Amino acid sequence: MSQGKLAGLLLVDKPTGCTSHDVVQRARRALRERRVGHCGTLDPGATGLLLLTVGKATRLTRFLIEAPKTYEGDVEFGVSTDTYDALGKVVEQKPIDDLTADRIVEAMTGFRGTYEQIAPAFSAKKVGGRKYYELARKGEEVPEAHKEITVFSLEATSDLDEGRIGIRLECSSGTYVRSLAHDLGVETGFGAHLASLRRTRVGPFDVDDAVDLERLSGLEDPTEGSWWIPFHQIRLPFEELTVDGGQAERISHGQTILVRELEGEEGDWIKVVDARRQFIAVGTVSERISSGVGIVQPRIVFS
Repeated sequence: MSQGKLAGLLLVDKPTGCTSHDVVQRARRALRERRVGHCGTLDPGATGLLLLTVGKATRLTRFLIEAPKTYEGDVEFGVSTDTYDALGKVVEQKPIDDLTADRIVEAMTGFRGTYEQIAPAFSAKKVGGRKYYELARKGEEVPEAHKEITVFSLEATSDLDEGRIGIRLECSSGTYVRSLAHDLGVETGFGAHLASLRRTRVGPFDVDDAVDLERLSGLEDPTEGSWWIPFHQIRLPFEELTVDGGQAERISHGQTILVRELEGEEGDWIKVVDARRQFIAVGTVSERISSGVGIVQPRIVFS
């Protein structure tokens, strides 16, 4: 490896007990590369897939963050906490003698689809430059923040056992799984919190291909394995356009190109590659002229 020359995507299996920032710091040391970013945080108590962008790939972080996520975890009913997870202070307990798995499964149906979710008070969301959890810890009022999310699927993966039930969730970026667990508790009338959580997928990327954080630090070459995706092979959540030599030259200078077989609508993002499959730019459809014909404007150009 050459310091400062790396560019790509690193898939890490985050352990419990550390922050996403801690993972980034460890990766910087292991890769000997200062430019490392992450594509969506995981709470300290959660485990699973964390995507790290490295080198010039950090300019793609904004796109990868928006990829849908898949989680597996456990929800514990009868116990509500202030943080909506197992790390918080218990604020209410209720007997669960009358609670059944069928009742929980029925409640889950109301949380599929697109709706407005309220962010938990103990979250990293900011207001006036201060994080929500900083306000909450000081007992200050935390404003109610709504965000539109989509739950593509939500299902039980186990029977109800001593108040706990396993869940599997596929959702849009920005979904608070803790809030979902809390809201399930409210819907059933018994209260609940998120007892455990593991992220298994981000877009097309799977935790089975990720490297354990401890192992990463001991690897002679951290880029040798399924967990490393070279820059030119990074998949983005939108269409890919292959251009010829002349078009590639114009793109490299930030100039627009006319495309005669163009998919997508005006404003859509496009990954631009040359005839050798080299990733040269990210652009947008700036104008649709007719069916299949339009103008592509480069927005981020890679040398």
